[in-house]
Amino acid sequence: MECQEEKPIIYTMENKPIVTCAGDQGLFTSLYTSLAQQLPREPMEWRRTYGRAPKMIHLEANFVQFKEELLPKDGNKALLTFPFLHIYWTDCCDTEAYKSTVKEDMMRWQNSLRTHGSADWVIIVVETNDTKKKNKTNILPRSSIVDKIRSDFCNKQNDRCVVLSDPLKDSSRSQESWNSLLLKLRTLLLMSFTKNLGRFEDDMRTLREKRTQPGWSFCEYFMVQEELAFVFEMLQQFEDALVQYDELDALFTQYVLNFGAGDTANWLGSFCAPVNNWSGLLLRRPIDMEKRDGIQRGEASLLDLRSYLFSRQCTLLIFLLRPWEVTQRALELLHNCVQELRLLEVSVVEGALDCWVFLSCLEVLHRIEGCCDQAQLAANCSHTVGLWAYATDKLKSLGELCGLVSEKGPTSEDLNRTVDLLAGLGDERPETVSSLQSPYKKLKEALSSVEAFERHYLELSHAAMEMYRAISRLRSARLVGKSLAEFYMKKGDPEKAEAFLQEALKSYVSEGWSLPVTHTRKQIAECQKLLGRTEDYLQTSALLAGDANLTMEERKHFCQEILTFAGKSEDQSDKVTLSMGVFSQLTRLQFQPATASVHSGAVLQVEINLRCLMPVSVHIQQLAASIHFDLERAGTNGRSKGAARQIMPGTVEFSHDTSSAGPSSSSGGPPLELEEIQDRSPTDNSLNSTGVVCKNTHLVMRLPESISLPDTPDFVSPPAITLKEGAQMLKVQDVTLEPGNNSITFTAPSGQPGTYTLRQLFATVGQVQFVLPHIYPSVQYEVYSQEPQLTVEPLSEPLLAGLSQMVKFTLLTGHYTVKKGDALQLSNTDTMPILPSTSCSARISNPTGELVGESALSIQSSEKVTSISLPATPPYHTLEFQLEVLCIIPSGSDHPPNERLTNGEVRHRPRSYSHPDTPMTAIDQRMSIDCPWSIYSTLLALTFYIPFKTKHSLLSAGNRKYIQVCVQNMSDKNFTLAEVKLTEKLTEKQNASLELESLNTKTQQLLCSKHSLFCLWEVRWQDDLPSCLQCVFSTNFSSLKQDASAFKPFQYQFQLERVTTLYSVRAEILPPAGEQNCRSGFLCGLEVCITRLTEPAEGEITEDSKTDTEGLKTTKLMYEVADSSSNWAVCGKSSGMVSMPMTADATHKVQIEVMPLFAGHLPFPKIKVLKYLPHTAAVAIQPDPDSCVENDSLSLLDKALDDGGDTASIRSRGSVHSVGSGEQQQRGVAMPRLEPFSPGQVFNHIHTQQVLVLPATDDHIMEVNAT
Repeated sequence: MECQEEKPIIYTMENKPIVTCAGDQGLFTSLYTSLAQQLPREPMEWRRTYGRAPKMIHLEANFVQFKEELLPKDGNKALLTFPFLHIYWTDCCDTEAYKSTVKEDMMRWQNSLRTHGSADWVIIVVETNDTKKKNKTNILPRSSIVDKIRSDFCNKQNDRCVVLSDPLKDSSRSQESWNSLLLKLRTLLLMSFTKNLGRFEDDMRTLREKRTQPGWSFCEYFMVQEELAFVFEMLQQFEDALVQYDELDALFTQYVLNFGAGDTANWLGSFCAPVNNWSGLLLRRPIDMEKRDGIQRGEASLLDLRSYLFSRQCTLLIFLLRPWEVTQRALELLHNCVQELRLLEVSVVEGALDCWVFLSCLEVLHRIEGCCDQAQLAANCSHTVGLWAYATDKLKSLGELCGLVSEKGPTSEDLNRTVDLLAGLGDERPETVSSLQSPYKKLKEALSSVEAFERHYLELSHAAMEMYRAISRLRSARLVGKSLAEFYMKKGDPEKAEAFLQEALKSYVSEGWSLPVTHTRKQIAECQKLLGRTEDYLQTSALLAGDANLTMEERKHFCQEILTFAGKSEDQSDKVTLSMGVFSQLTRLQFQPATASVHSGAVLQVEINLRCLMPVSVHIQQLAASIHFDLERAGTNGRSKGAARQIMPGTVEFSHDTSSAGPSSSSGGPPLELEEIQDRSPTDNSLNSTGVVCKNTHLVMRLPESISLPDTPDFVSPPAITLKEGAQMLKVQDVTLEPGNNSITFTAPSGQPGTYTLRQLFATVGQVQFVLPHIYPSVQYEVYSQEPQLTVEPLSEPLLAGLSQMVKFTLLTGHYTVKKGDALQLSNTDTMPILPSTSCSARISNPTGELVGESALSIQSSEKVTSISLPATPPYHTLEFQLEVLCIIPSGSDHPPNERLTNGEVRHRPRSYSHPDTPMTAIDQRMSIDCPWSIYSTLLALTFYIPFKTKHSLLSAGNRKYIQVCVQNMSDKNFTLAEVKLTEKLTEKQNASLELESLNTKTQQLLCSKHSLFCLWEVRWQDDLPSCLQCVFSTNFSSLKQDASAFKPFQYQFQLERVTTLYSVRAEILPPAGEQNCRSGFLCGLEVCITRLTEPAEGEITEDSKTDTEGLKTTKLMYEVADSSSNWAVCGKSSGMVSMPMTADATHKVQIEVMPLFAGHLPFPKIKVLKYLPHTAAVAIQPDPDSCVENDSLSLLDKALDDGGDTASIRSRGSVHSVGSGEQQQRGVAMPRLEPFSPGQVFNHIHTQQVLVLPATDDHIMEVNAT
């Protein structure tokens, strides 16, 4: 049992809640071990105030002997020395003993508790068999003693008296008694915790709210809230304990920020004292009592408070198994402390902060290494690498301060400063005395000599770089490398420094960091100059001379370095080739003429715009551009028909990045998404701070996996380029480039036809040659040698046949010079004559389209040739003139003999055809032209379109015949038609046998666009109507609102065959027997009468007639009754064949049953009559594979005779079967077939007939309710 009288030592993880024990101490001592072991075994649910989540905790206790000195005095708020529970132990079972001693002792115990306001107590009565046997004579039942105690001391709190039976025995009764006692103790302890902690928190909250009052001290409040953190730690609630320290951290930070903003607090004055000790963090003690005592006395410095606060946070985080959060917080702490010292204006010895930061970084790293193995450290180096880099940076600052980085070593002043810094570290702490790698020893050793410093600094730098590379933070690794390069430069080792600087430059250039690029290049230039690498140094100097981030003096200095080298004689130095991009930029290139295409021998000028990046004027001995000539792509257009010259851009713009980071910094990365943030005070909404945050940092800062470095001089100079003698080049001598934009004009070679490509640009300045190895985008110009080209095209689309049209002749002279007296010979044709014109002029223009001259043309026409005399025209000019032509519309059937062209070729007559792009019929007219520059004739074609589309039809009314002609205007113009005529076409030996009587009343008709005109004539004859009629439709037409002289003729020839009416078809529908009218739903009789009207003609007899047994000529007809309108139902046989005598007035009647389906005036069913040709008949057309015959029942397709179809199919009502197999059809075996009559050969009288059909009689009952 712990019964020490001294004040308990405050030591975390060993402190336990104090429980006092009064009464029989020997009894308690015997039970102490069991009680201390069993109490924390079972967890208890701790329900806290203010809605905080409940937690399960294990309760332990520090049992001490009751003394009145342990009871809390007034004003004492220490929770660690506060007794949370008081226990009185007794095993009295004797009444006399109870009355004489035990009761009085209990009363004194309770009076003491009552005096100090302690209400958390319990009385434990222990019952054992030994006490019973010992006092058998005078004992009372145990229940009597317990009842007396409860009546004397626990009137209102009977649960405060607990009985423990046989605690030392291993029985179920004893175990049950133990469980009851432990549960009661845990419950009472938890109640006491809740009550006392709640009271303590209320007092602490009240104290915090008084922080605005004068005299409030943060150190006093710190000790109060830390007391609460100690209690949580004592209860192993490390998260709650950490929250207390975080709140203290945030409160102190806010006061420091307010101080920087002008809101001061009196207690902050103690923290503004000068810093006298910078020994760094101490994380190897659970509690740094020395610093805690300083805080308690109000004598701690800012570094002491921050060190102590962080050491407590570190301890709790390690208890919570969150060591990596320690490193994150440590890095924030070190940076914040530096800023807080500046805000509080604390006086610090130069270099003291660097020592403190360095020692703190290593202390944190050593503390983390002590609780993690190597595998965990390697896997989580992303959390520790920041501390490594920060320690490296601070060690470098200390080295520079103490003169350990310079080539000469430290001076006496540096040594004195080193002694002062080491003195501020104090003595080494006892915890690290035995450690060989303690931060104290490392710092002391590093500052002791130049060699030791270099060893430690390189060790830390390489460790930080390796960790950054391991976690793919290459930018940070290169930043450490850049710092290492600066170290090597100060040590006089530029070769090692350049390697690190070049590596850093790659990152800056690829990501477009302008200022770091400039700074790094200056350092590289210094290295290259010390190493004697002239070409690289000049390259970097050129970059810096054009860098806008430098001052004008610095830029001029680097430019002068280049000019000084360029001014050396040839024997002093070799030529150096540098990139043109560091000297000047090609911004624009323009050709004159702007087409960048000229004929051979023409003048072509090239104007280039250069932006000089140098800060001063630079004299260039020679500026040249190399040219690649491509003969395969030589411009010889004009030889092949329809060839077109390639269009070259006359102006080429070159885009360049304006930043000094180089071209790669303008890569297509994502744009920055910036957003403003403001930090305002929660009390008065005043603005504390403002800033800008990038919302897409993860995209902008993303390092590309593979950086393709541009072909620029940022890293490697381009190789020297040797120019071949005699190569074609653009050259200009003695040019002075001023800073900014400059314009230089070249004269390009254009002697040989071909394509010229500008490849490279050179600028020579003394011994320095600037080269642009690739001109991109590609710049080309074309020199062509063009053959003369003659084209003809209409002035307006489309060209209409039958009307005079203007066409334009365009002559591109090419390399040919048109001399005076040269003429074009056009062959004349009857179908497209060239109309004479009183005035015709030719226009001459140059290649740019400007009018050069205009002269009259001399046109002479003969029977076969039209000669056009051309005016004199220079080469590569354009000659244009217009002619009026007329395309004769072909009449249709005339085929005169072929003519011959002027060159002896046979002229083929133009044929009309349908054009897919227009509904009008097209006619191609070809003309042959003999040109003076060629021995071959030039064939040109013009496409004319016939504006009209004509159709004819034969109409019959019994034996009377009519001819209808439809003229449709397919063009977009309106026409006037006059003198519409229809005549019979007769040969020389024929006489007129017909009379065509016109039924058209108007002499002139308006025919609008896309409209039709119908004309009608009745055919009359005297003897017999011929079987074939040949007719000529003619009219005159002109455009609207033109005089009579402008009318042009139009003819349309056509032929009509088999126009005689052979048969008439009549029909009659008979009602059912006993009815006067037909009724729907009842069978009616349909009587069809087919009558032969004329005697057979000679051709008709030989075609399809047969002779029967009586010697009569007969022919077979096929009839079918069908109703496509569904008004009738044909019952029984609907089709069949009849044998018709071939004599006049021969008649055949057929009876068919039909049923009307509806009532009303119904049209007659449709009756079709066709010729039936047996298999012996000659095959006039290819048989239809669908045609078939089955027995006597035949069915026709529902195809009207009016369609004008050539064939018809016969199908049976059931399945279709062919009389002959498919193989027989393919071999051409004759099959029975049907052939429709020609229009007009069968006149059907029933087309317009109707019959009245009455509804069927039916009775309907209709109910009507009337109210």
